[in-house]
Amino acid sequence: MAPHSCEAATVRVLCPKLLLSGNQPGALQWLIGSPFFPPFTVVSTFRCIHQSPDLDQESDDLRKLLPKGFEVIGGLIVGDSDAEKSALEAVRAARRLRKIISEGGELDDEKIVGASVDAGTGAIHFFISKTEKLAKLEPVASVVYEEDKSGKYLWENGCLLHCELPIKLPFYFPASSPSESKKMFSEAVDAVITQFKEPNVVYIAETLNKASGDVPKPVVLRGKDFGFGADASNINRLPAAEDQVSDIISCSHLCLNSKPAAVVNSAENADKIQISLMLNRSEKSPTSGAPVAEYFPAMEEARLIVVDLNLDVLTYAPKELPLMHAVSNLVIPALVDQLYSLTKIILPHLLMEHPQLRIYHFNPPGVLHPITTIYELNYGETEMKQVDVRKSLHMRLGLPLDRPLLRTANALDLSVNDDSRSNTKKRGSIQLKEVHIGIPSSGVSEGVASVIQGSYEYYHYLQDSFDDSGWGCAYRSLQTIISWFRLQHYTSVSVPSHREIQQTLVEIGDKDPSFVGSREWIGAIELSFVLDKLLGVSCKIMNFRSGSELPEKCRELALHFETQGTPIMIGGGVLAYTLLGVDYDEGSGDCAFLILDPHYTGGEDHKKIVNGGWCGWKKAIDSKGKSFFLHNKFYNLLLPQRPNMV
Repeated sequence: MAPHSCEAATVRVLCPKLLLSGNQPGALQWLIGSPFFPPFTVVSTFRCIHQSPDLDQESDDLRKLLPKGFEVIGGLIVGDSDAEKSALEAVRAARRLRKIISEGGELDDEKIVGASVDAGTGAIHFFISKTEKLAKLEPVASVVYEEDKSGKYLWENGCLLHCELPIKLPFYFPASSPSESKKMFSEAVDAVITQFKEPNVVYIAETLNKASGDVPKPVVLRGKDFGFGADASNINRLPAAEDQVSDIISCSHLCLNSKPAAVVNSAENADKIQISLMLNRSEKSPTSGAPVAEYFPAMEEARLIVVDLNLDVLTYAPKELPLMHAVSNLVIPALVDQLYSLTKIILPHLLMEHPQLRIYHFNPPGVLHPITTIYELNYGETEMKQVDVRKSLHMRLGLPLDRPLLRTANALDLSVNDDSRSNTKKRGSIQLKEVHIGIPSSGVSEGVASVIQGSYEYYHYLQDSFDDSGWGCAYRSLQTIISWFRLQHYTSVSVPSHREIQQTLVEIGDKDPSFVGSREWIGAIELSFVLDKLLGVSCKIMNFRSGSELPEKCRELALHFETQGTPIMIGGGVLAYTLLGVDYDEGSGDCAFLILDPHYTGGEDHKKIVNGGWCGWKKAIDSKGKSFFLHNKFYNLLLPQRPNMV
């Protein structure tokens, strides 16, 4: 962290949620900042999940989780009425953690943040610790909360550097001494790390954002020019103009200048630089000579083991940081840390089947920067060990335990981003999304609207050049429901076709084989069978003798949208609709239903759909005394339940 004065210190809080939910008295959180930001700037907070606290385990976790370019800048504790005493406890824990992470580096001169939360009132008090030697803390002059522009601050000024490095690591050990295997493997790992810093190593940097305009040429960096070990926060940054005339190239050289401000507020849309590593063994030598092969005979029988290690690191750097320093002081240390982390996991299994380790990067809601995880996927991500890993990550980050936010389907896509292809539809998703956004109000004057949570796709008659007019409305409603579970990353199962839905019902024994390829209707029961079979989703079914009974269940339906948030299928006779919400006035009983109508047969034209009433609010009783739901018709509602899963 750059040197600074503590006088009139101001703490800036960029993270949307400083105090994580579920904290008990004595709970400790780490305050995360960056050496590249102004002093005492908090960008996120991680819960300490290892009790006592076990700082060795905490440091192992944070090395894997936190990208280089971010660091622990303090601690926050839920304490008692003596705010300074509690904050001092958090500061001491944060200092010890920082020392372990930096492997014993001297941090006495670092100024860090301590905070205490009054367990009774919830008031947060901030202090600054000047040095480790001083037991007394200094209160801050002010605290500024800037969560409304936090993402813009990070990504307008910074970028991501991404490096993937697959390694096949062979090593030998005496067949008669298996205990030597760990030592020999560790030495092989250390030899790889030495190669990262060799003079003839070459790093190639290129933009990951392949826009339709000018793409900067890749930049070649050579190990002999690197300055390892420098404090990245004290490296002189280059003004944008200087980068054009200097031999030193900054990260901004590979960043795009044409992005709209609205799209740079998240890691997903940030400028990304891909770093590739190569060993150049063919440099010209001042003396000529013939190739030489050296032979080292084994003195006894030896055993060969090859370990596959797939490194994948993500780091954060200011755009004006020289690219050379970003690689030498951020990317290479990240590769070293990750290699040691993988080694530590593999060592206990070295002579057995090796764990299948995969690295993923996520940017979950509420966390401004990416995080990195190492998943062991020998038995898939639904295996209990892997579920427990995700639960602990949810606890650390303060994420809800009923959302699959850290499943692999939700990982950041760091493949080449070609803006010219950004409108290409994926996985057949020609359907419109969130059709209800921007529709006219319901007309319930004192009502409270409760609507679907998350994204969905609108499926309706005649899509995909398939004529299901007159019989496929329930199929289309089911497709919309399954699209919701896909887009919320509860499943990677593709949205099934009519035939695939029919085939599923035949497979479970609900229908005869002749049902496949027919034009027979299906209802709520069949939909629940398919959701259970394909997604493992359970459903609640509500039956009504008459459409006049539906308004009586508005309160219950509102509760469904507030707690479950899934779309509902309404079936009545041979008709089916998708219910996206209710607007209910508890005082008068007046209510309206947000209906998505699968009977629409036109093109994907949002204006036409809304103006034609194919998506909109339907009053239980309109001004003419008529109801959208026929009083003399039997109705049933299918309410899919959100899986309680991580």
